[in-house]
Amino acid sequence: MLRLAAAVAGVIALSSRFVYGLGFSSFASLNFFGYLTVQSNMVAVVANVIGGVIALRARGEPSWLPGMRVSVATFLIVAGIVFTILVTQSASRGYLIEVPWSDRILHYWLPAFLLVDWLVGPGSRRAPWRTLAIVVGYPLGWGAVTLVRGHIVGWYPYFFMDPAQVSGPGEIAGYGAAALALFAGVATVLLLAPAVEDRVVDARVLQILRERRRTARARSSPDRSPRRR
Repeated sequence: MLRLAAAVAGVIALSSRFVYGLGFSSFASLNFFGYLTVQSNMVAVVANVIGGVIALRARGEPSWLPGMRVSVATFLIVAGIVFTILVTQSASRGYLIEVPWSDRILHYWLPAFLLVDWLVGPGSRRAPWRTLAIVVGYPLGWGAVTLVRGHIVGWYPYFFMDPAQVSGPGEIAGYGAAALALFAGVATVLLLAPAVEDRVVDARVLQILRERRRTARARSSPDRSPRRR
């Protein structure tokens, strides 16, 4: 039910953010859908609906769903990190970024929900390592398309992709490499989380078994009568 509620919240926040953008003369509908955050939140709505319906029906998950959940969670977590950096550093560049409630949901609350859902929510947390190819490949392809389109229409979703706001191609490549490394790093942590959880559980199980062995040995100590033993 929480996944379905998160999907509804995502639709409301995306719609509200679109309406909010209409209040600016520079707003363009096609540009709105060019943001990686918007695209990721649209996929997150689909992932939350699928995950919620499957969990309510109590049936086995398709093998591709854990990889989808890791990918979407990674995209939104990175989007939240980058958005926070842009907001906090905007003053040093002489402009102010407004953060309406819809942006707070899209960049903070939904990424946090996806992270918690992956760590403790129902369903499998066994995503294949080839998920990293999607996590890195999609932003790489998105970046290439965005740069080509930006050169044609003269619009870039983020300042570090705009040649007019950076020193040149080298700085764009540097920002891009840092972003891809962040994507890969977050996804790696999410993929490793189940293994860490298993080790914690295994350690607890071993501790319980050792305590039971000590109890059994104490009950069968030599001072008891043979009949009792």
